[in-house]
Parts: sequence; C-alpha cells; structure tokens
Amino acid sequence: MSERHILRCSGKDTNDFLQGLVTNDLRKLDQGGLVYAALLTPQGKYIADFFMLRDGDDILLDVAQSQSAALAQRLAMYKLRADVAITQTALYLHRGLGPQIPADGHSDPRHAGLGWRAYRSTQPATDDTTDWTALRVTHAIPAADHELGPDSFILEHGFERLNGVDFRKGCYVGQEVTARMKHKTDLRKGLARVHLSGSAPEGTEIVRNGKSVGILHSRAGDQALAYVRFDRCGDGMTAQDARVTLIE
Repeated sequence: MSERHILRCSGKDTNDFLQGLVTNDLRKLDQGGLVYAALLTPQGKYIADFFMLRDGDDILLDVAQSQSAALAQRLAMYKLRADVAITQTALYLHRGLGPQIPADGHSDPRHAGLGWRAYRSTQPATDDTTDWTALRVTHAIPAADHELGPDSFILEHGFERLNGVDFRKGCYVGQEVTARMKHKTDLRKGLARVHLSGSAPEGTEIVRNGKSVGILHSRAGDQALAYVRFDRCGDGMTAQDARVTLIE
C-alpha cells in the first residue's frame, strides 16, 4: 500500500480537462465513490491506470508509485493554459476486506472481492496479512509493472470487465483505437488465468508445440496470470519446468 501515490488535481478546469483525457466518465464521480480509469497514448497504449475520487472541488488520483511521475508529466503536458494544478498529497492508501466498509472507505470498483480503499493522513498498519497478489490472480486483475506495461492495450487486459472504460462518454486520448478494438475486432491476445504444475517465475515464456503462446505474470500458489495468444492455447503448454493449463 506504500507503493501508491495520491495526486491532487485542482483548479476550475479540472473536470473538463480530465474528461477529455481519461478512459472513464468523470460524471460517475458525482455518484460518490471511486472511478477506475487509465490514461493512454494517442495510439491507444497504456501509460498509467488509477482510481479517481472527488474531494470537494478537487479530484484525487490514486496511482502506482512507479507510474506517478509519468502520469503527472503527461497531464502537465496536456494542460497548456487550463486552470489545473497537479500536486502530490501527503495522503496514504488504506485497504481492507469484509462487509463493513469504514465511513471514509470506498468499494474497489474493479471487483467486489477486492474490498475497500480509503485515503488518510496516517500511515497504514504494518500487520496486514492479506495476500493482495492472490486476490488479483483469483479475479484476473492486472497491475502496473506486472501485467500492464507500455505496450499494453487495456481491452486485452479486461478493462471493460473491470469498469475502467466507458464507450459512451465521448472522445479521450486513445479513444479511436480502443473503440475500434471493441467494435471491429475479436481479441486475439489477452489476459488469462492459468494453472501451473511446477516451477516458473514471472516473465517466463509459455510455449506449445515449439511456438510462443505468451508470457507468465503474477503468480499465487499454483495459479497465475498470463498474457497469451488465444489461438495458440491448448494442451501441452509449458513454462520452463511447469505444465500450464488455461483456467476457463
């Protein structure tokens, strides 16, 4: 949880500014709670994913620490003369599970099984034993620096299923490519859950019949996430010493 930065977007043009850039519809913020979204290149490729939360007239952005600088830099590049300021806050992310959500908590919009998130001025406790990676793998949730990188297309990584993209909001950066992938093509590649029998670290190539099927990513026990070519999946997949089976 310490590997997150909480940015603040403030200024009278903030709403219109972000609405024209990110993959989700900022009007959903008026319902309260978190909105999950991404910022893309004009070619539709991933730059960063984040949660947005309205805080008075401002909007908080909860982003991976490794993506924070790139996100702030790209937003600053786009703002030109808009009345928008992007600053880093001193807030910390707190997370939890269970049916009881604290008064300052908000359900994770990607999947109910991921619990709640809250933003506080105090550091979170260090005794959290929750295996958040296992939860991500169970629910096929991609993460920055693992499944998501600069060559990623968000639809291949389940952003529609994760409530991270809105196809009715209008234009945003990368919208044309994303919409074309949605309406005009069948996805040949994408994120999948796999079962592993044997040892294979993250980053291992998955092979079948001498051909590359994909790459192994986050692992939890005998299950993992993998980015694969669906037309090459089938019996006989291996990753180093591990046998790999697609989980339907």
